[in-house]
Amino acid sequence: MRLEILRRKSREEAPYIECHDYTPAEKSETVATALTRLNAALPDPIRWECSCLQKKCGACAMVVNGSPVLACDARLSDYKNKIRIEPLRKFLVVADLISDRSVLYENLRQLRCWLPAEAEMREGAVEIGYEASRCLQCGCCLEVCPNFDPGGVFAGMAGAVPLSRLLAELPEAERGELSALYRRHVYAGCGKSLACRNVCPAGIDVDGLLVNSNAAAVWKRLLRRKKH
Repeated sequence: MRLEILRRKSREEAPYIECHDYTPAEKSETVATALTRLNAALPDPIRWECSCLQKKCGACAMVVNGSPVLACDARLSDYKNKIRIEPLRKFLVVADLISDRSVLYENLRQLRCWLPAEAEMREGAVEIGYEASRCLQCGCCLEVCPNFDPGGVFAGMAGAVPLSRLLAELPEAERGELSALYRRHVYAGCGKSLACRNVCPAGIDVDGLLVNSNAAAVWKRLLRRKKH
């Protein structure tokens, strides 16, 4: 196989393509395996991030043949003879395949994605809470989102998913501030292209979470206004 890897020594230096002819040792090899084996022989190892390598942490997110994936979940056998590997493009590149995704966590802070006090699991919120808890914060959804800009107000699904859990679990009387944040940072910016649905490594039901959150933070509020 021909591996084309977009490399960059630092943010200040220009990127360049480095090519390698690579023969997988077995059919189940992934991009993560290939990078590990390549680095064992390279005098200048390719810099990339990983942790669990079991599709549970999201650290190894990168772009392979134009689509954001987790390197540990991207099997070489699913691609043709040439593979192009790049860092996520919506974020600043630190070096090689490492991207600075700190904007994801800053968005969570702005959205106040934590419970202000101890809460009980409300009836009907268990399924939503479980679904939202599977988010890896990998950034793949933001990579394909046509509305997301790291410097913008819209937090994308990486912000909407954890916020949807709180909106489902908190009593209606305690959702006021979170609902306002949801309307500003999610609802007002989402164009409903749902490109995120097709690339989510965890297969999260983003449609269902959006429907529930929109009902809790937008439509119920508008219905109350009409009644008054």
